Amino acid sequence: MTHFLRDILRQPNELQRTLDYLSGAGQRALVAAVAAVRAGRHVYLTGIGSSWHAGLNVSALFQLGGRPVYLVDAAEMVQFAAIPAESVLIVISRSGRSVEIVQLLGKARESGATVIGITNAADGALAREAQIAIAVPVAMDHAISVNTYTTLALAAGILASLIVRTARNGCPTDASLADSLSRAFAAAGRAIPGWKAQIEDSAWLAPRSTTYFLARGSSLGSAYEARLMWEEGVKSPATAMGAASFRHGPQEIVEKDMRFGIWIDGSRMREQDLALARDLRELGARVMLIGQRVPEDAGDLVFQLPEIPSEWQFLIDIIPSQLVAERLARLSGADPDTFRLCSFVVEDEEGLLPGKSPKR
Repeated sequence: MTHFLRDILRQPNELQRTLDYLSGAGQRALVAAVAAVRAGRHVYLTGIGSSWHAGLNVSALFQLGGRPVYLVDAAEMVQFAAIPAESVLIVISRSGRSVEIVQLLGKARESGATVIGITNAADGALAREAQIAIAVPVAMDHAISVNTYTTLALAAGILASLIVRTARNGCPTDASLADSLSRAFAAAGRAIPGWKAQIEDSAWLAPRSTTYFLARGSSLGSAYEARLMWEEGVKSPATAMGAASFRHGPQEIVEKDMRFGIWIDGSRMREQDLALARDLRELGARVMLIGQRVPEDAGDLVFQLPEIPSEWQFLIDIIPSQLVAERLARLSGADPDTFRLCSFVVEDEEGLLPGKSPKR
């Protein structure tokens, strides 16, 4: 068994551990973070890599709740943004030590901004230097971000829900939300063996295929995270974008035997995305669908998610694609447990090859 698969299999338990932490030892930091955001004039949500993808998912919770935030990649924010007065930065980073995060902390300090750090490493620079630190205590993943991705997304999502008071928008109250998430985590754990069985003999998995991942809303980050898993684990290029954006030009690339992964939202644009899947198959592409209550014949590989509020689907809808990536890596002869060029934490900004600096 690969380390990647071991990390995937422990994910439902780590999500529940995180939920328990946020309602227990982490609650004081959450309350302080909510107060800081409500007092801020400008609110930024930022991260890089998998943490940026978590931010993509969580930003939808802010937007749906009528509390917009600036979603900015950490590297872009360091180099190409001025931080105005009375700003609050919600910074997501598993290690809290990436070079862009460390530089952003310095920039925030100079501007007088308040930093809320959401991290898995209590000893990282982010946890040490943030005015408010939410340090989610999970075991680090072996290589590819799995538990560190979803648990940080959960922590940032809970913060967002408290800020926007989702209950007034017809969403569950905080207590009922926690209960529904707990049920979904447990159900996802029970579903994993069935998902693995689906994957084992599926013709959707084909090494060296051209692959596109499409999603909307709070699952958009899942599509981008899947793309990264293909690049890091399968060692194969892939593309991710919004389903609507795909229909504005990129659709011209569709040809026989291309692979598409599409996330079906729990409540919005379902029929439109199912129609997109149908047309892609008619054009000769193979389609993987991930969502709740998806018709079994709507795709070549269909993963049924357990019941979960649609805007929180991103917490579990990444799991089937993680399992597919792990299986496809093995079929392709790739090692998902080893990074050939990338370090676990990127702590410099120079080139790709270790020990070599760019020519001046």
